[in-house]
Amino acid sequence: MFLLLNACLSVDKINSDQGPKPGSINVSKVPNAIPKNEPKSKYGNPASYVVFGKTYYVLNSSSNFVERGIASWYGEKFHGRRTSSGETYDMYGMTAAHKSLPLPTYVEVRNLNNGKKVVLKVNDRGPFHENRVIDLSYTAAAKLDVLQKGTALVEVRSINPNNYGNQSAPVENPLVTVNTKASYNNTGFYIQVGAYSELNNAVNRRKKLAPLAENLLTISESLINKQIVYRVRFGPINDITYADNIVENLKKYEIYDHYITLD
Repeated sequence: MFLLLNACLSVDKINSDQGPKPGSINVSKVPNAIPKNEPKSKYGNPASYVVFGKTYYVLNSSSNFVERGIASWYGEKFHGRRTSSGETYDMYGMTAAHKSLPLPTYVEVRNLNNGKKVVLKVNDRGPFHENRVIDLSYTAAAKLDVLQKGTALVEVRSINPNNYGNQSAPVENPLVTVNTKASYNNTGFYIQVGAYSELNNAVNRRKKLAPLAENLLTISESLINKQIVYRVRFGPINDITYADNIVENLKKYEIYDHYITLD
């Protein structure tokens, strides 16, 4: 499929990609993307697609979309190539790649470590690393202070161009409880690997995954919609590389769904 050949397919571009030569661009002069209504890309929105043997499903709508996870970035290696939407990738632009959002979608991305925010146009597919939620353009990564470390914990929120600047907060996933004012820098973040209404199910999940990092694996009790939910989580974690190792090893237990939470 042409889409897959042109998506940013690198499994992990942190060590294999680079930006332009120092002084080539003053990123402070590059404005945010301006949200506007656009038709869906003819090429970038199949119901599903397969990369590296895994099937990904494209959302019908980006309305009220919000997620938190780890961002990476891509630069010179993909500069000038065709993106999944058919546009040309410009590492100097304010764009991003996402696995499931409709193309195009406008999003606000906030670095949860420093509070910096940017507005981006999602026009590509990726990143296809197991523990990444969004790939930023070089300029977007520079503005969010992601370049040096290569990754950062971020919050991604969709933008409705019709009422941009005056939107209500998106509806949260009821099984992912997050304090939006929190920074993970001091307290760490968590990898949630299950949420159950029955404590016994949570206990069984914890026993199954204990060999990965028993000292970090806990069961927390939350009240969601007046119902008690038992969440199984690894954490707190401050090291993204360590978190990557845990997520990679989850596949050995046939666990492919996880969420990052802050509290």
